[in-house]
Amino acid sequence: MIKVTAVARETLTGSRIRERRVIQGLKQADLAKRIGISGSYLNLIEHNRRRIGGKLLLDIASALEVEPQTLTEGAAAALLGVLGEAAAAANLSAQDAALAEAFAGRFPGWAAALAASQRRVGALERTVESLSDRMAHDPLLAEAMHELLTTAAAVRSTSEILAGDEALEREWQDRFHANLDADSRRLAHSAQALVGYLEKATGPSATGKSPQEEVEVYLAAQGYHFPLLEGASSVGAVAEILVQDAGDMSAAARFTLQSVLEQVRADARLLPLAELEERIQSHGVDPVALARALALPPALVMRRLAALPELRAGLVVCDRSGTVIFRKSVQGFSVPRFDSCCPLWPLFGALGATGTVLYERLAQLGRGQAQFDAYATTDLAAASGYNLPAPARGVMLLVPAPVGATDVPVHDVGATCRICPRAQCSARREPSIMTVA
Repeated sequence: MIKVTAVARETLTGSRIRERRVIQGLKQADLAKRIGISGSYLNLIEHNRRRIGGKLLLDIASALEVEPQTLTEGAAAALLGVLGEAAAAANLSAQDAALAEAFAGRFPGWAAALAASQRRVGALERTVESLSDRMAHDPLLAEAMHELLTTAAAVRSTSEILAGDEALEREWQDRFHANLDADSRRLAHSAQALVGYLEKATGPSATGKSPQEEVEVYLAAQGYHFPLLEGASSVGAVAEILVQDAGDMSAAARFTLQSVLEQVRADARLLPLAELEERIQSHGVDPVALARALALPPALVMRRLAALPELRAGLVVCDRSGTVIFRKSVQGFSVPRFDSCCPLWPLFGALGATGTVLYERLAQLGRGQAQFDAYATTDLAAASGYNLPAPARGVMLLVPAPVGATDVPVHDVGATCRICPRAQCSARREPSIMTVA
């Protein structure tokens, strides 16, 4: 009975999505761009040729400004989506994950409690990571903390003098009282300013101060997809995007964004997404096999794979020093914004193995053990002259591993030492603030 209900829901979901889109006067391409998938993939969904559920269903419902229940039947889609995330985080088998709807139907109270816990764990993890990064590297926060500690020390020193056994002349008492009053006001003002700064700058929507953060916020808003750069006639498209969409950015951010867009444009000319999707049908999501078939560098293929919305892959690029210069985030794998990344990532191993493509299945400790197939290699530019090192960049593609897969050993890595719970690690640089059971 449960199976019949699920099939019936899936059969009608695509039709409901199409009806809602048409009612709102949205083009198929516009809706696809909003939710971060290709127009062809959305077309298959609307014609009920692709199964849909979990986060993708929630994204579509949000884009159409409707409740998920209006697009599906049976157990609440939002609840099923969160239960699916919990199943992926616990690395349940596909067979066990498929029982989410039956579990929600038989035990709705327990299902709601589990979903609430999953949401809370995710929120707490993001909060810890954000605050850890900011405490370590936010210059404004460091300055505010220094001001608080300095003022508090002055207040304590003055109080100890006034509370001492030695009698002070009236004139000196008045001076110390005046100093104590001024320092107390200064301490209160500093504390209020710090609280105001923390409240203003917390949350996922907070915009960073650095040029790289400006670029990351902009790219995320665009879904890391630029149709103007994908067409054959993309001459002048970069300048058009910079003028129309990036006018409010700082000069440094526009400089960084321009280099990113130029890279996307160059990659698109060598490997159009339509050709890549066609090759995937015969070679799968295998960067080495695709690079061999296309006669293109693996690093380029990895960047283009990350540009496929339906793959939902992450991408991390670092320079020769190991500094991350580009990141496309993926749920379940954290790339520190300020702090140093975990040195166990294959991204950094690739820098020391030029010409080699490394592969590992990774799970980040403290992140619910979501698993990713990680491919890393070095993108080596042409030498600019004699006796000059060729610019090299490490490129790492993160593709979500199949749920419940056990065919490949899983390597546990961290995000950064500060929040990594593994105590015994030869690569550890500093103690963790996380409690280890």
